[in-house]
Amino acid sequence: MPQAHRTSSLLIATNYRQSMTQPIRYIVIEGVIGVGKSTLTRLLARPFGAEMLLEVVEENPFLQDFYGDRARYAFQTETFFLLSRYRQQQTVVQPATTRSLVSDYLFVKNRLFASLNLAGDEWELFLQLFNTLSERVRRPDLVVYLQADIDTLMTRIAQRDRPFERNMDRSYLEQLHDAYAQFFAGYTETPVLEIETDMLNLVRDEAARAHAIGLIRAALEGYQQQPLLW
Repeated sequence: MPQAHRTSSLLIATNYRQSMTQPIRYIVIEGVIGVGKSTLTRLLARPFGAEMLLEVVEENPFLQDFYGDRARYAFQTETFFLLSRYRQQQTVVQPATTRSLVSDYLFVKNRLFASLNLAGDEWELFLQLFNTLSERVRRPDLVVYLQADIDTLMTRIAQRDRPFERNMDRSYLEQLHDAYAQFFAGYTETPVLEIETDMLNLVRDEAARAHAIGLIRAALEGYQQQPLLW
């Protein structure tokens, strides 16, 4: 299927099984660093009547050192994120059986990032830990995959000016961009809605916000009423 036909489309995984009478409750926003995951998560909370689950990136004590020396600090950084996200999943996501929830990360992103940053024994050890923990993590009902080109991502990262991202290497962002594209090309665990964000200013443009919210509403309604592979 051409990429243009995938953009802003609901992709229903062929092996996904869920009762059509069960309401959509758990929405995850994903994409490369700087694409606008947390921004969209906050915007969705009120119109969807949902609680928010935001990743706490700043609490990772190894992150700033990681961007300065990836090889040296990758294992500590990735393991800290894995355990931190797992704790969030168990304390926030798992009990969320009667309320809607929108989150700015997908748990499986731990494996995606680690696959780029770890090798050898460190990768094997991390993978064993990830596989054990992921069995206990709830899958979302819908994943919204935000996309943008590298220049847009670099601009947004610079504008938000997080201290630990000031040493962000463009080549690393390009690796992540490609890894995300490959990951979602083969992702079949849940429905996915892809949205291009290069021309969407979700922070300042009310029309852009309404457009994104409308796409997600349509995806949810279409999934509940008649799931199709578009």
